[in-house]
Amino acid sequence: MMLSNQVHFMKMLLQLCFSGVRSILSKVCSWTFTWVNMTNTRMQRIPSATVSPRFTSNSGQKKSLGVNGTTPSSVNYHFTRQCNYKCGFCFHTAKTSFVLPIEEAKRGLRLLKEAGMEKINFSGGEPFLHERGGFLGEMVRYCKEELQLPSVSIVSNGSMITERWFEKYGEYLDILAISCDSFDEDTNRSIGRGQGKKSHLEKLHKVRNWCKTYKVAFKINSVINTFNVDEDMREHITQLNPVRWKVFQCLLIEGENTGEDSLREAEKFVISDQQFQDFLDRHQSVSCLVPESNQKMRDSYLILDEYMRFLDCREGRKDPSKSILDIGVEEAIKFSGFDEKMFLKRGGKYVWSKADMKLEW
Repeated sequence: MMLSNQVHFMKMLLQLCFSGVRSILSKVCSWTFTWVNMTNTRMQRIPSATVSPRFTSNSGQKKSLGVNGTTPSSVNYHFTRQCNYKCGFCFHTAKTSFVLPIEEAKRGLRLLKEAGMEKINFSGGEPFLHERGGFLGEMVRYCKEELQLPSVSIVSNGSMITERWFEKYGEYLDILAISCDSFDEDTNRSIGRGQGKKSHLEKLHKVRNWCKTYKVAFKINSVINTFNVDEDMREHITQLNPVRWKVFQCLLIEGENTGEDSLREAEKFVISDQQFQDFLDRHQSVSCLVPESNQKMRDSYLILDEYMRFLDCREGRKDPSKSILDIGVEEAIKFSGFDEKMFLKRGGKYVWSKADMKLEW
């Protein structure tokens, strides 16, 4: 009788053990399945980099030359490719409509700050287009108030900006750059810088006044091309009095504004190096002018696309790294093609915090 009870007890004990093991295995399988699904979803959201086979390493990414240990002091984040203008030479076109969720974007910005970022520039596309500037405004506030970056700037065509945006977010913004390629409305329209019958120049002056009212440093960006290369802009630039006037030579980028897969055909806008120099010579009396030739532009910018991938433009196209959200800043920046010496040579490091500019508002 005693032996029978002992056998029965042992059977019950074994059943409990097996039941516990099954429960544990079931939970482990469930957790593993969930993790795999999340990973697959993320991989579908952020595409892999397309690279040239002759530049690949064991990891499958394009090798970088001389960028190990680079600090991302100044970063340009093109968080959207969508735009309401159709500039014929645009080199960051609307090839996707993707925009990261705001919390993911903030996570990436924090990673950049931890890696040494001092200045963030938000661009597009047209950055004020997404959520009517609300998304942009929240990132500007986050970078200045929570990350406490020395400099937060924006490049915009100006058309979507409102005074209400300045009232809400102006205190967090150091520099606002407005793109303007001509002071003739017909020339702007020929280039594609315009929308309907709205005056690009009228809005330019309005935004300039808002910058003064809300204490934001005002900047102008101009792309010099066949339509405006003979124009004399000295009087207009002097009147607007920007802290910087960036003058770019029209640049061709394969897959963006030239080549089979491009959304623009910018060949007709291209000018020679001599034509660009002639334009610079004509405007040499403008003290705020900062010239950027094709050579200076190509590898002197740290550019993040909408997936937070660094874009390497050294080969005349945009070869993306993997996203900093997946592999971190230190690894991704190795595939950026960034030339820090050229960045400094073109004047990329300057007084970029409005608190240090000592401007007369």
